[in-house]
Amino acid sequence: MKQIICVLLVLALLLAGCGGTSAETTAAFSESPVPPVRSELHVYCFQAGKADAFLIWNEDGAALIDTGESGFGKTILAKLEALGIARLDYLILTHFDKDHVGGAKKLLGSVEVGQILQSNSPKEDASAYEKYMEAVETAGLAPVTVRERTELRLGDAVFTVDPPARESYPEDPSNNSSLIVTLTHGANRLLFPGDAEELRLREFLGTDPKPVALLKLPHHGKWESPLPALLEATKPAWAVITSSDEEPEDPETLELLERAGTETFLTRTAPVEISSDGETLRVGYAAP
Repeated sequence: MKQIICVLLVLALLLAGCGGTSAETTAAFSESPVPPVRSELHVYCFQAGKADAFLIWNEDGAALIDTGESGFGKTILAKLEALGIARLDYLILTHFDKDHVGGAKKLLGSVEVGQILQSNSPKEDASAYEKYMEAVETAGLAPVTVRERTELRLGDAVFTVDPPARESYPEDPSNNSSLIVTLTHGANRLLFPGDAEELRLREFLGTDPKPVALLKLPHHGKWESPLPALLEATKPAWAVITSSDEEPEDPETLELLERAGTETFLTRTAPVEISSDGETLRVGYAAP
């Protein structure tokens, strides 16, 4: 019944003329009552090309999931300065591909980071990974390689970080070693699966994931055979895809989202802003 109510609310918003640029609704994703939250939570999905970078903050602190390509650290730092954020409580690196870890060197040399959480699949022969490790050593940090489900708190917001079940994968080992992050704020849940491909997605589906308000599509919207099952399990009202005009998402992925009634935002169009008060979730494009 709660899911039916949520779908009806989304349809009503669409009929009211949201036009695909912004939307809001009251989430109905929690199976049990949740305590009221004290402050709003904000998520900024950077326009980083075919790369991931998500800034999350509230009055209690800030966190970053992935850092975009090499050179993108400057853009993230400019956003932090504009928001008056001088410290990141958490830096979560879903995996070590250059489009996720490339901006880390600049960040670690310019802003205080409380804790780094990282994947278990290093890329010793990759320049972006080597530069990241050099920056970690210079900053005197000790990253945590996530090997069991881990919870982090940022005031009322809870990050649940699910690690890969294997030490290595026979196919696309870096992408399939992606940390999968669920961000919970009151009744709202948001899912960030990194670049998880078929093996990792099937593994995650075996954990019986809960419905979410918003899904960041894995691997920049690339079609993967478990995507229909992922949407069926998570039932997102919204989706965000990190892609570029030069490397767009797969048409099959967009068609699947449309059939599911999921409103989709593309960072190749503009950055995406998300805010939650614990009940209502608002999603829309931001000025670049």
